[in-house]
Amino acid sequence: MTKRTIKSSIVSKFQMNWNHFKSKLLLKYALSYILIFLIPLTGVTIFVYESAVKGLRFEIEQSNINQLNQVKFTIDARMTELQEISGRIAYDKYLTPYMVRHPYYSLEAIQALANYKANNSIIEDLFLYFHNDSIIYSYRGLTNLNVVFDTLYQFEHWKREDLIRALNETKQPLMRPAENVTVYSRKDSMLTLLVPIKPNDPFPYGTVVYLMKESKLTGVMDSILSDFTGSSYIFSQSGEVLTANNHGLALPKEDLSTLSVLEPGIHNLILNGEQHSVVSVKSEQNDWTYMTTMPSHQFFSRVAQVQTLILLVFSVVVITGVLAAFLLAKRQYHPIKDLMEFTKLRNSSAEPFKTHNEWEWIRQTIHDYSTRIDMQEPFVRNQCMLLLLKHGKPDDPEIAQMIANAGLEFPSGRGLYFSVILSWEDAVEDEKSSNERPHLLELLSKVEFPEWGVHISGVEFSAEAQFALIISFPAEGSGSVKNRIEEIIDAIKAMIINHSQQIPSIGVGNVYPDLAQLNQSFIEAATALEHRMIGSNHVTYFELLTELTSPDAEGFWIPKKSMLKLEQSLKQGNESVTIQMITHNMNTIKEEPLPLQLLRCICFDLLNSLLRTASELGMNRVFANISAYTSFETLEELEDKLLFLATEICQQVERNQETNQSTLIDDIVIYVNQQFADYTLSLEHVALKYSISTSYLSRSFKEKTSYNFSQYIWLRRVDEVIRLLESTSAPLKEIIEQVGYLDAPNFIRKFKKETGYTPGQYRKLHATKALKK
Repeated sequence: MTKRTIKSSIVSKFQMNWNHFKSKLLLKYALSYILIFLIPLTGVTIFVYESAVKGLRFEIEQSNINQLNQVKFTIDARMTELQEISGRIAYDKYLTPYMVRHPYYSLEAIQALANYKANNSIIEDLFLYFHNDSIIYSYRGLTNLNVVFDTLYQFEHWKREDLIRALNETKQPLMRPAENVTVYSRKDSMLTLLVPIKPNDPFPYGTVVYLMKESKLTGVMDSILSDFTGSSYIFSQSGEVLTANNHGLALPKEDLSTLSVLEPGIHNLILNGEQHSVVSVKSEQNDWTYMTTMPSHQFFSRVAQVQTLILLVFSVVVITGVLAAFLLAKRQYHPIKDLMEFTKLRNSSAEPFKTHNEWEWIRQTIHDYSTRIDMQEPFVRNQCMLLLLKHGKPDDPEIAQMIANAGLEFPSGRGLYFSVILSWEDAVEDEKSSNERPHLLELLSKVEFPEWGVHISGVEFSAEAQFALIISFPAEGSGSVKNRIEEIIDAIKAMIINHSQQIPSIGVGNVYPDLAQLNQSFIEAATALEHRMIGSNHVTYFELLTELTSPDAEGFWIPKKSMLKLEQSLKQGNESVTIQMITHNMNTIKEEPLPLQLLRCICFDLLNSLLRTASELGMNRVFANISAYTSFETLEELEDKLLFLATEICQQVERNQETNQSTLIDDIVIYVNQQFADYTLSLEHVALKYSISTSYLSRSFKEKTSYNFSQYIWLRRVDEVIRLLESTSAPLKEIIEQVGYLDAPNFIRKFKKETGYTPGQYRKLHATKALKK
């Protein structure tokens, strides 16, 4: 039962019983709510208005902060791109001083500069300059410094001597504030960024010059700030205005000086004789300050007239609300205390609960919910039993613990296990037997014979009118194992006779010392049941199935019980048991010195068993290429073909059983995407949760995602680690554990093999993109 279903039932039950609640507690709550809301009600209009004022102001300022942060991230990213371009230029083999001056290779250098410029939309022009050189290089070719800065680009305030000095002496990236630049008799406001190369080298040998139109930066700001009304600025680390974008009147220089020293945050200042709301954020990357200023009257004009009255009414409401809250808390204390005490109690009474008190009703409802949860335990136990019968005990430690908690393992010492199947398929149904059987199955679901140390668990499975038993008993005991098994079966028959007039057919599998082999015993029990006419007194033991040939026949033949077990495992689609049986039979054949004619007959008999099962399943495609299976030169070749055919048959059985599972894999992928950080997540765990086989899950999962299960989990974890490395400063070990990987050294080795970097190297490589928290 899902949480949503339980919640819906609680709500509907509450609605149905609401009319029965007429206690004093309800009246007390009603009076308390009236008291707490009646007094503030007189000023509700003003209170809502005050909330609107604060909400509007906060919303606008918070929106400005968010938008300004987005502006910061966007422009910082653009500047980072320019820094990275400078780094690539510094290490570009075509842009060394030798290459750019070489008469043959200079064309490649020019093309390289053209490529760098084309790859960034914010760059208006790009130049490469080597110290103490009279030539500067661009994507158009090499040009004299005087020609470039006296003719092509004429700065309004930046003198050529200062520009050349900056080109030769700049050791750190330098951004010039926007100024008018005459370009071919046309004036444009442009910013200039000088980046020494190599970057971060104390002795650079050159400078990369970027020219950018101010309108491109302000255009980025406008597109993000959208309908913003006010002014926006970018200040350098020294307090200079790099760029400004005014929607309205521009602020005077003295106000700009005031703004340049403000700390990041929200400020209320008087600028140009008017109240302004100022929002400021600072970039950790280049120490630039991004700022917006907005006249406060934009969101205060509608409420300024009643501000004093609002404060007065707010004070009254706060005082009154505090007093009412104390009174309400005192009156609610006792029911809450009762509820807290109830959580420590274990009430096992099954009598109907009648009350007129809401809190007592809630207590009963929670008790009912707890009972429903307890009712889910048999379902989990049944799922564990079906897993053991069909697939054996998995390696998943969590599922193994669930199996142990369900009481399916022998409790102490060394135990033996076998499976029994009860079938009423041949019984004649009447009303009495139909009423008896559910009670009998409930008794058989959990039985113990303490005098023998026997534990029996039963579960219904997909076959009609059949019931499976898992039986465990001590390995050590008086008498042979065979006699002890017969005593257990006789005791089960006696119990059935005492509670039902119909005796089912009983198939008994072999005994195994490990719970992981229980699926073998289950196949054997099903085989024995299918050939129950051989048994006596309604019981058929797999061990007693007769051989195919009579004892007097000469020569060797595969034992009939081996062939029957093989066919049964094929019919049930149990691939692991099928492969074991084929391998076992082939090894037996290889060990016998047989004449060639007899050997081929035996091999064809084994092949016919598989083909007969394939025919029953309607696998006509197998017979379309029958010669591929009947032609073989060695036993090893035949064994490979038999294993391949057996796998196809088992997969077809699973497909037949799971035709309605079209959307199941989609649900499983969603579940894995949600739970991939759980270190206990495994193929067996998911298969048990969704009640499907591991082979079907593995095959279908790969068809859906193009990855096998473990590869997909690894990729999801690597993606999450990369995201956390780029966006947080959390310790590496904590990140690795957070994604569900406990072996940190092994993870680091696999991560380096996958990405070429260790996690620490990867974080340093992407340090400029990390978001510090």
